[in-house]
Amino acid sequence: MPRVARIAFPSMLYHIMSRGNNREPVFRGKEDFEKYLEICGRYKDQYGFKLYHWVLMNNHVHLLIETKEHGSLSKIMQGLNLAYTIWFNRKSGKVGHLWQDRFKSAVIEKDNYLLACGRYIERNPLRAGIVKDVREYPWSSYRVYGYGEEDGLTDRHEIYESENLGTVLIKLSDYR
Repeated sequence: MPRVARIAFPSMLYHIMSRGNNREPVFRGKEDFEKYLEICGRYKDQYGFKLYHWVLMNNHVHLLIETKEHGSLSKIMQGLNLAYTIWFNRKSGKVGHLWQDRFKSAVIEKDNYLLACGRYIERNPLRAGIVKDVREYPWSSYRVYGYGEEDGLTDRHEIYESENLGTVLIKLSDYR
């Protein structure tokens, strides 16, 4: 039975999650994390999407992106996951699927839910018990928001620059 076409809209925010096949690791070391981020940067340049929040866990990824054009969401994720799979399989001497099913996506409202979703994404290592403080985990966009560091990959949504941010931003002490 054929898959139902994914509905995607231009200039929308999406929370994307892609999990390793059978929940197996897709990142085994620093080189793997760095390669995925490098590939993600190439696809950002190619498709012009915005990446507001992200976290790479050992067996899955969360991305919060905004697309520019209709239909690019599937092209972005198909290309990103395929390019990483080819690299990972060659490096590991593996063949076959690396990712479980298709990626999952949910449309995100701008404003308050953007902040809540970003917080959810970046707290993933904390909830998984990998770290005791989100500041300890290097494979997320937290350093951009928590410390103002530039990583060359993360975009800051205009909501973070607004004068009303104080009324919607969750306190950093609650972030950890």
